[in-house]
Amino acid sequence: MATLSAADRDRLRAEFDRQLDVGLHHGAQLAVYVDGDLAIDFAGGVDGPEGEPTTPETRHLLFSCTKPYAGVGLHQLIEAGEADYDDRVVDHWPAFADEGSQKAEITIRHVLSHTAGIPYGEFDQAVDQWGDWDAVVAAMEAIEPVFEPGEQPAYHTFNYGWLVGELIRRISGQPVEAYVDEHVFEPLGLDQTSIGVRGDADPDAVATLSGFESFDRCRDPGEGLDNPASDAAALFNQPGVQRAVIPAANGVGTARDMARFYACIANGGALDGTRLVEASTVEEATTTHAETDSDGTLSRPARYGLGFWTGGLANDMFGSVSRERMFGHAGLGSIFAWGDPELNVGFAYVTNGIREESYEHAARVSGLSDSVRLLLAE
Repeated sequence: MATLSAADRDRLRAEFDRQLDVGLHHGAQLAVYVDGDLAIDFAGGVDGPEGEPTTPETRHLLFSCTKPYAGVGLHQLIEAGEADYDDRVVDHWPAFADEGSQKAEITIRHVLSHTAGIPYGEFDQAVDQWGDWDAVVAAMEAIEPVFEPGEQPAYHTFNYGWLVGELIRRISGQPVEAYVDEHVFEPLGLDQTSIGVRGDADPDAVATLSGFESFDRCRDPGEGLDNPASDAAALFNQPGVQRAVIPAANGVGTARDMARFYACIANGGALDGTRLVEASTVEEATTTHAETDSDGTLSRPARYGLGFWTGGLANDMFGSVSRERMFGHAGLGSIFAWGDPELNVGFAYVTNGIREESYEHAARVSGLSDSVRLLLAE
């Protein structure tokens, strides 16, 4: 049985603190579940450039780490017999495409594996409409494929969430944020997590994002740096964006909650007497369904399960040498979570800093992933 001793925790804390001490982030959280128990629950730094101390309860923007939460909601509906992975999207959403068109051949499996062929479009830039779900639906109905469905893996940065979200709404009758809250977050006790800032929650309680030039330290980030990292930080710091429903990009939550979610999936879909999905569904979701040496959006090697990334690629964020049976997902910045069914581990690392050069984020997360796996293997 894998365990982390007190000495292991001290060594891992030193690595976690080092990233803060040298100025790589304002604040960060690291949580690790081992065999169903919360073994690591670190927090450090501050929740913004001049913020309050980061605690394990500090909520952060999770960016694309939102995708697996929405994906599991759709897996539940398929498991319940309400849909099938190989159903066409138009079978549940008739206005999505014209019968006989190339677009009409897109299946739910294509959507979940980023092979639907509609990875981007003009709506990606329509920030003022992201909070209008009717506009979301109209945009997805109007978009045309740039790749043949099922052929080219291409990361669907925003469209994954719009598609999964509307499928959940069509199949269940509930808006995606309400469905996932009731059927994913509440059963597992993920009390700090939601898709977007919901209800009376205060957006000011979410850690402030900061963008920095490559290799800059985050102690003195400045304001309005002219680089994509600062643009992304400024955009997602906006209350309107945080309150929208963006099932691929604007989840808010903590590393503790996210590690618990991955511990559940790594343990065959159940944790502490709560079952989210059956073990057979976990197997289907976390097996590689699409692989490419050059992703049509990211222009790098990628492996996709159904709603999750899978491991085993050189120098990925799962660690410098990972296994394909590991599964997880990244979010913009140094945000990453993974599950390992062999070690029965759920891992989550969350920060509030974004750099233009993503390699830095991947290297830092990979180092922490390696540290956890090395300590568990000792």
